[in-house]
Amino acid sequence: MANTPSTNTHHESFEGIRREDEHGSEFWSARELAPLLEYHKWQNFSQVINKARHACEQSGNEISDHFADVSKMVSIGSGAQRPVPDVHLSRYACYLIVQNGDPTKPVIANGQTYFAIQTRRQELEDSEQFTALSEDEKRLAIRKELIAHNKYLAAAAQDAGVETPLDYAIFQDHGYKGLYGGLGAKDIHARKGLKKSHKILDYMGSTELAANLFRATQAEEKLRRDNIQGKQNANKTHFEVGQKVRQTIGELGGTMPENLPTPDKSVKQVENAQKKLGKQQNDDTDQHE
Repeated sequence: MANTPSTNTHHESFEGIRREDEHGSEFWSARELAPLLEYHKWQNFSQVINKARHACEQSGNEISDHFADVSKMVSIGSGAQRPVPDVHLSRYACYLIVQNGDPTKPVIANGQTYFAIQTRRQELEDSEQFTALSEDEKRLAIRKELIAHNKYLAAAAQDAGVETPLDYAIFQDHGYKGLYGGLGAKDIHARKGLKKSHKILDYMGSTELAANLFRATQAEEKLRRDNIQGKQNANKTHFEVGQKVRQTIGELGGTMPENLPTPDKSVKQVENAQKKLGKQQNDDTDQHE
């Protein structure tokens, strides 16, 4: 989807209703977000919020960190006011709401594109702790997270009917083809010039790994959220998710994953080097005590 004027307007409107609390932390009011997402009945929007809360819990995050129930005073005429329920939302909560919204609404479809990479980028790149890491340390951190999320993706795929190892290999290939513009695992392997025993995920830089991590997390969420059933439907879903991530990378002006440089060292080599350095430092400390 191209960056149309209406798409930009939605994005600007979303950032326009961003608030800050007394500690300087950003949040969004659900009451203000609802009409922006074309939900005119609070009851209907509350159902979307509840789905988002569930998705937050399923992803291993604390609901209270992202959804804060509050009251908001509204005017009922003649200067009188009454309290109505509201929810203060984190950026991640807004993202989950958009992901669980009605996809037939253009504003929801635009929002899903907007958040596709932005939330992940914020989590990984805006974190002071993360930005302080070296490129190799970033690779190691994202690769470990990807190992964990691939397990969740495998479980979701199995529930959808992807049962045998061959089925899963085909399923994974569809995700790669969506993200890499038609290139499957073997194509990527060959493009990187790797040996047969090498794993392509171990020879990716942090940017490429982050794109694949987002592909994996979103594919798992969509398989479960939409209750996808059947191998072909699961493969199609994984391909479309990969394709959507690729599309968003292009819209953000990023480099396509197949064009990113291949690191000289594998993640395993980086990990071993870190362990060796850590052991050396411990030995040095012991000698000086």
